[in-house]
Parts: sequence; structure tokens; C-alpha cells
Amino acid sequence: MSQRVPAGPPAAARFDRPPRLGFFSKRGNKGYLFIAPFFLAFLTFQLYPIISTFVLSLQTPINMYENEFIGLGNYQRLFTTELFYQSIGNTWKIWLMNFIPQVGFALYLGVVLTDYNIKGKETFRTFFFLPNLVTAASIGVLFAVLMDWRFGTLNMMLMRIGIISEPINYLTIPGVTQATVSFIQWWQWFGYTTIIVMAGLSAMDTELYEAAYIDGAGRGQVFYRITLPLLRPTLAYIMVTSLIGGLQIFDIPRVLTNGRGAPDNALTTMVLYLYNQAFRNYNVGYAAALAYVLFIMILILSVLSYRMLHYDGKPKRGGSR
Repeated sequence: MSQRVPAGPPAAARFDRPPRLGFFSKRGNKGYLFIAPFFLAFLTFQLYPIISTFVLSLQTPINMYENEFIGLGNYQRLFTTELFYQSIGNTWKIWLMNFIPQVGFALYLGVVLTDYNIKGKETFRTFFFLPNLVTAASIGVLFAVLMDWRFGTLNMMLMRIGIISEPINYLTIPGVTQATVSFIQWWQWFGYTTIIVMAGLSAMDTELYEAAYIDGAGRGQVFYRITLPLLRPTLAYIMVTSLIGGLQIFDIPRVLTNGRGAPDNALTTMVLYLYNQAFRNYNVGYAAALAYVLFIMILILSVLSYRMLHYDGKPKRGGSR
């Protein structure tokens, strides 16, 4: 006699089971699944290193595995070190010497390539942008070879045409090394800046220009009274991004001087100083304090430059002029 199997619930009852009440089972909460990878990566690779760096800046190493809490000792030492101030001065000098001509060239080329009907201007844009595709370290190696005092092309060329009689070691002259780094930065980035300026110029309303020319305005007046004011947001973007990148310059001084920042620390920029303290002197706490000072400096300057370029001279709502 076969054993009788108890019958299950009716088919209709099985399909009418209530859904499970999990957090992600709700339709409105499923979006969190898509943004979760970003927050996991942000917490792991950005927020945690930021907090860990601040904790490290309050410590000094005792040995390879232990640190000692010293409070603000690293910051006090930082602000009493002459090389720290010299690294800030070097960084600013190199940035200003490449940023000012970079914006000037970009404005000139952008206006010429946008306003004038030049044949092959797309080719010019590509040609100007090409240096930006090469890595900075590769360009640094190229200039180190060109300026080598024994076998460099520059010395050989100048001696052959009779400008100099004996080779010059350019990389031992502080002013020449800083000017070289600024020139490399300018050459690498002016094409990119030109493209950004041209994008800003292309977005402007042409009716403003037509009205100005009908009223008898010259090209200079149109440039200073229409083009430059309307380009302020574009110039603000260029200035802020260039400031952030320029204050972090590292690779070209590192390649040109083999990480020493010579001659006379003329190429010791802030990030190169930070790198040498962390990975050559193994003074990790001091380097972490330097990283935080650099971060605060870039933050303040970025906010100030953004507000300065967006200031229109009009009083805020509810305020007095």
C-alpha cells in the first residue's frame, strides 16, 4: 500500500505569496545598488587616505613599524624650515612664468582661429594640441638630452654656428633650469588652453558682435568690452585647473635633476620636496603635514580665484554696495 503524500497549497495560493520586505526589494531603493560602487571606492581610496594622512601628520616615526604622537610638531617644524618657503617660491615662479604666456598665446590663437577664415585651421589646432598627448616625463627626458653639456644638441648647434666657443652646462644655472621647466609646461599646455578658449568663443552670441560693429566699434573695443567679459567663466576654469596642476608640478623637475631639485634647490617644488621627505628621508609624518598644507593652499587659492573671476561688481541681494 503506497503512502499518501500530503497535498501542497493550491497553485493560486503559491503565486499570491507576499514579496520579501528587504531594503533593496523596493523599487525606489534599487538605485542605491548602482551608486554603491562609487561610494565604496570613494571611502576606500579617497576618504580613508585623507584621514590616514592627517593622522600621520601628527606623528613621527620611531622605527619602521612604530610612530610616536607629537601633535602639531611636524607643522611647527614645517613653518620654520627655509627650504619649505623656497619650494613654495620655486613652484609659484615656475607656474607664473608658464601660465601668463600660455593664456596670452591661447587668447591670441583662439581669436585668430575663430574669427578669421584661415585655411587648414583644424590642422593647426591638431598641431598645437599634439604636445599635450606626450607624457611630461618623456618631454623631461627629451630636454635633458638636448641640454646635456657634453653631448647635447643645443651646445653642438650653438658651437657650430659660432654663438658659443665652449659647451655650457645649462642644468647648473638656477634661472635657466626654472625657465626651461616653465617653457616645457607652456609648450605642453598652450594647445589645450587654446582649444578651451576656442570652445568659449564659439559659444558666444554673434549678434552682439554684429551690433557692436554696426555701432562703429573697432576690433580692440570688441575684444576688451565683449569677448573678454564673456570669456570670464572659461578663463576661470582655465585658471583654477592650471593652478591646481601647476602647484603640484613634480615629474619634469624630477626627471631633469634626478630628484635632487638642483642647482641650489632651484627646482625643488613643493611636491618634489614632499616626495623626497617621504620616500628618500622616510620622514612620513613630516611629508604628510606638507601634503595637508599644500591641500589647504590649493583649496584657498582655487576659491579665491573662482570668486575673483566671477565678481561682477554688483551687490548681493540684501547687501549694500
